[in-house]
Amino acid sequence: MALRGSSSEQARRYRQRGHDNALRFAQAIGLSEDYRNDPQAKKDVIDPSGDAHSLKSGAKKWQIFLYRRSRFESDDGFQALNGVGSLLIHCIDAFPPSYEDYRRDPLPSKERLRTPMRELKDRFQRKALLRAFLMKSIFNGGEVNYLTVLHSDDRYHVFRNTEVVGLFGREFEVVNSRGDPPEQKVLFRRQGRNVAELEMRNDSQTHYQEVRLNMLVEPAMDCLLEIVPTREFSPEVVCHGEAVKTFGNWLPDLGGGS
Repeated sequence: MALRGSSSEQARRYRQRGHDNALRFAQAIGLSEDYRNDPQAKKDVIDPSGDAHSLKSGAKKWQIFLYRRSRFESDDGFQALNGVGSLLIHCIDAFPPSYEDYRRDPLPSKERLRTPMRELKDRFQRKALLRAFLMKSIFNGGEVNYLTVLHSDDRYHVFRNTEVVGLFGREFEVVNSRGDPPEQKVLFRRQGRNVAELEMRNDSQTHYQEVRLNMLVEPAMDCLLEIVPTREFSPEVVCHGEAVKTFGNWLPDLGGGS
């Protein structure tokens, strides 16, 4: 029970930290405390031009998504990804309904998981499908316009969705994890380093049979910071690449970056 309470408290603090960071960004771009957002659709902040931002922070990992079976069944975006949604459901179905049954003998589930994880890796060799998966996962299929990151320099870095997906799509090598048993994860790698990991989360009753996509902050930012040119929107906010032209276009003096 203590462990569950601790996890619940950690989750509460994580959510509060995310809200605080979103509020700080909103105020940095001229919004008040009643700024609009829609966390369920990854729209952490909606800026004055109506564009949505997915806000990320943290020293080690960003959680891109953590979804149950119902999300992949009901979300047409995942179902339209050439079988990716069905394969993610197959990953979940590799595990018995009961967490206690899984814990008694985890190996059969892990062996069953190898097949859909291997098939996902094979599907993502198609760059167009990889880009579509990243667009859905990070930006809810394009409904979110920007990835905005509170970086270790204590500034918000703003990246356009199409540019992020294009860069990751070009740079990522997609492989399965090794180990015993192997093929428990799909790894998105760049220059020999893991940047993102797609895996089952079965470490607790609370999150049993959920699929998680995490992104590792340091290698992800090493990649993203290559997006140039840059423009300082304010002392706290830096725009990169295409965002130089599009972000801040509600301010006449910026003129959308012109």
